[in-house]
Amino acid sequence: MNLVLLGPPGAGKGTQAKLIEDTRKIVQLSTGEMLRAAVAAGSEIGQKAKLVMERGELVSDDIVNGIISDRIDEKDCQSGFILDGFPRTVAQAEALDKLLAGKGKRLDAVIEIRIDDDKLIERITGRFTCANCGEGYHDVFKRPKNDEICDKCGGTEFKRRADDTVETVRSRLKAYHAQTAPLISYYGDRGKLSTVDGLASIDGVAQQIEEVLTAIEVRD
Repeated sequence: MNLVLLGPPGAGKGTQAKLIEDTRKIVQLSTGEMLRAAVAAGSEIGQKAKLVMERGELVSDDIVNGIISDRIDEKDCQSGFILDGFPRTVAQAEALDKLLAGKGKRLDAVIEIRIDDDKLIERITGRFTCANCGEGYHDVFKRPKNDEICDKCGGTEFKRRADDTVETVRSRLKAYHAQTAPLISYYGDRGKLSTVDGLASIDGVAQQIEEVLTAIEVRD
């Protein structure tokens, strides 16, 4: 089963992709990780990407598509894959469809994890972690039992990401919506899109996604 997960920063795409990977034994593919792996491996497409990055330029869609093409040809992707963070534009979606068709493959589903912007801002800006062990907390949803001591390791120092501010998150969400709105229409028109409620618990979102995937299996 080949899937794409859509959703704004902080919606939980990575968490849900990992759960799908564990339960269905299909590979989670992050474009960033694939890019770094291709550069490290010194493949032809990786060498092209390295030259571009060394010039401080953005890697082109052609290079990203080439890296994805090489990656999904590997043995561990034969049972399926989950793309997290790609495509981001209609042009990338069209290129992905063409790439898959050339390999006799297709996307089985595009799952949008939808969440209200204000709720998402509350979720992201409230995050903080233990500086010692990395245990995650939240101002509202998961405070340590003692505000000054980590429940897991007993550490007394906490930290927040510098970019987890209201202004920065709103800017990231604005960019996401500008890019993603056309993708929602693109995949919706092709009958590929399913939307789940990102405000549910992690288990609740996972259950919604499982229902979508089960329905696809029954349909096919």
